[in-house]
Amino acid sequence: MNLINITSVTKIYHTPTKEIKALNNISLDIEDNKIMSIIGPSGCGKSTLLNLITASEKPSTGFIRNNQPIMIGYMMQSDALLPWKTVYENAILGLRLQKKVTNDNINYVNDLLKKYELYEFKDEYPSNLSGGMRQRLSLIRTLAIKPNILLLDEPFSKLDLETRKNISDDVYKIIKDLHISAILITHDIEEAISLSDEIVLLSKRPGTIKSIYKLNFTEKEIPSIRRKDEIFNRLYDEIWRNFDHV
Repeated sequence: MNLINITSVTKIYHTPTKEIKALNNISLDIEDNKIMSIIGPSGCGKSTLLNLITASEKPSTGFIRNNQPIMIGYMMQSDALLPWKTVYENAILGLRLQKKVTNDNINYVNDLLKKYELYEFKDEYPSNLSGGMRQRLSLIRTLAIKPNILLLDEPFSKLDLETRKNISDDVYKIIKDLHISAILITHDIEEAISLSDEIVLLSKRPGTIKSIYKLNFTEKEIPSIRRKDEIFNRLYDEIWRNFDHV
């Protein structure tokens, strides 16, 4: 089932001296319980597309339709953890902001902290966590509000390569365990292939859809296992050839 339909969406920004077309005629179906990656060169409108999905910006033309009530969780490049609050306090921050601190929700957060190996650090401060642990905490805080779609805007870009690979396994398992949808914005083709059910390749600005790749890995093939599959290298080569290298 499609969670969101994006139909013929164009986004134009106006400045005092000119207009800038960020996206041009984008049509996509966001499926329930699937991970979609959006890749393309810098400035091609990837983050703009996320802003349109959250309705923080409106399309210049076209429309975006939600086919059911949706709760969106947004995880950005920076983990944005509050350094003066403990792991636990950071984990429930979204619940506090939405005034949803109930016993059921607190129990849910504690379960997430236990399941993803942060509960024993709940009274620590973010400065005492590794980069990967900080990203897991940021993800748990996002999941605490129980979204049915998760938007990930280059969330691993500030991590070293080895940590990125490890956290990719964690994030993949969490998304699949919770049966939610996710849209990942990334510049990293390998990251997109290792995490996704579907990859959308955008052209340079104005961003248009160049190709859509449906991936046929099984859910048991977590990112670290996918990277060893012979299909992985073939896909990488094909996407790399079609990528606008600017």
